[in-house]
Amino acid sequence: MTTSPKRTVRRVVSLVPSLTEAVAATAPELLVGATDWCEHPPGLDVVRVGGTKNPDVARIAALAPDLVVANEEENRAPDLAALRAAGLAVLVTEVRSLEQAFDELERLLVAGCGLSAPGWLADARDAWRDVGAATPVLSAVVPVWRRPWMVLGRDTFAGDVLARLGVRHVHADHAERYPRVPLEELRASGADLVVLPDEPYRFTRDDGPEAFPGLPAALVSGRHLTWYGPSLTQAPEVLGRALRTAVR
Repeated sequence: MTTSPKRTVRRVVSLVPSLTEAVAATAPELLVGATDWCEHPPGLDVVRVGGTKNPDVARIAALAPDLVVANEEENRAPDLAALRAAGLAVLVTEVRSLEQAFDELERLLVAGCGLSAPGWLADARDAWRDVGAATPVLSAVVPVWRRPWMVLGRDTFAGDVLARLGVRHVHADHAERYPRVPLEELRASGADLVVLPDEPYRFTRDDGPEAFPGLPAALVSGRHLTWYGPSLTQAPEVLGRALRTAVR
């Protein structure tokens, strides 16, 4: 994890959609730039600086941010190095679990941006504290991409979220974090259900469930499964409802 040097922060560029939402929900006046994929909150009116994997370094530098917010998984190391070479302070988050998400959000907002811890972060902690850490009672295949099929593997934030809701994904012990697995192997996994988020690949009722005949399919909100920010306050209820509906 990399933290920016101490300085007054009045201008922030975010290269991570969930962190964009976190800053916008806490101190919207700070946010001056975000990626093309940053869709929350709706109507966000800031300069767009390209994608998470191909940010426009020159455009970001021209915004003169006091802090650029990134993530070690979503953003590429060469892009982050280029931003630092341009003289910009970059705060890089690492999120592999729910508790780490809470800690990193506080580090970003309080230590990084000099803000008070927001109420929504306390609400999110409370929402998940009520859930606790459930003993997994269901097993699931959790694709995140199609053509080729890719699934949740080891050491992922989404996997930890599902485990707390009583669902263990069958590739949790895989050597890779997002392995490519043939469809035939996924079908033969013995899972109780398939969990299909609507991002990064947009699985829908017409695109995804048909690949797993006879297996209950839970179509879930990718924002609530994979984002770490204000969406965490509603995630236990939203995801829990989708999972329960699938296995009734």
